[in-house]
Amino acid sequence: MANPSIERKYLILITTVSLLVPILVAVLLYSPFKIESSHVWIYSLPHLNALLNTVTALLLVLGWLFIKQKKVVMHKNTMVMAFILGTVFLIAYVIYHASAETTVYGDTIGNGLLTAQELAAVGFWRMIYLIVLISHILLAAVVVPLVLLALFYAFTKRIAKHRKIVRYTWPIWLYVSVSGVIVYFMIKPYYQH
Repeated sequence: MANPSIERKYLILITTVSLLVPILVAVLLYSPFKIESSHVWIYSLPHLNALLNTVTALLLVLGWLFIKQKKVVMHKNTMVMAFILGTVFLIAYVIYHASAETTVYGDTIGNGLLTAQELAAVGFWRMIYLIVLISHILLAAVVVPLVLLALFYAFTKRIAKHRKIVRYTWPIWLYVSVSGVIVYFMIKPYYQH
């Protein structure tokens, strides 16, 4: 990209999106207010998101294999598809958390609170769940600017910068995708819908 003014605008956009996404997610997770909706399909979004995370993880591995085999076009197509699925995931995630109450791990009654009996029943698994969930959330926030920068460098043909950033981006993105599926399967028994 020869025009520094255009490059600066893209970098400002990447920074803005990278800041707004975690803020939006935090507001949705901790807001006591939810959008009223009678649409039953909203409660299928966590299942869709698990599928999106699974396919994204597979695409990330395929993209890595393609670039190792020097199949640049296949790598590019696979990584763009992973990015698109990640974007669809984020939209579905926002819609779900704007509309549905947060599910609490171990809450078999479905009242959003853990009784002493429920807490005793899940035992150390709740700690494992929280470790996976917190690492997933923190790294998901970190990976947004990394993915956007990696795509920016790839599409502007700055392959050296692209390679440098994907050394960190790819394993974090893969962890976020896989841990998202793990979180889903751990919390799935406690969904009330």
